[in-house]
Amino acid sequence: MIVTVSGKQITIVNEISLLDFLIEKGMNPDCVVVEHNRKIIEKKDLSKTFLKENSTLEVLRFMGGG
Repeated sequence: MIVTVSGKQITIVNEISLLDFLIEKGMNPDCVVVEHNRKIIEKKDLSKTFLKENSTLEVLRFMGGG
């Protein structure tokens, strides 16, 4: 299935939870904000929300610096 992640279309084989997707991509779920289909997803709901055909996902990472 095709989903859009941060403006780029990618293909995923099966439905996957947002939590599993983040972990698979090497992202720490505690250090990102996730918008799924134009809705901010709370951390507690990452494992209950799934990517499906035509889903749109934006992932914002926190960065430190000075």
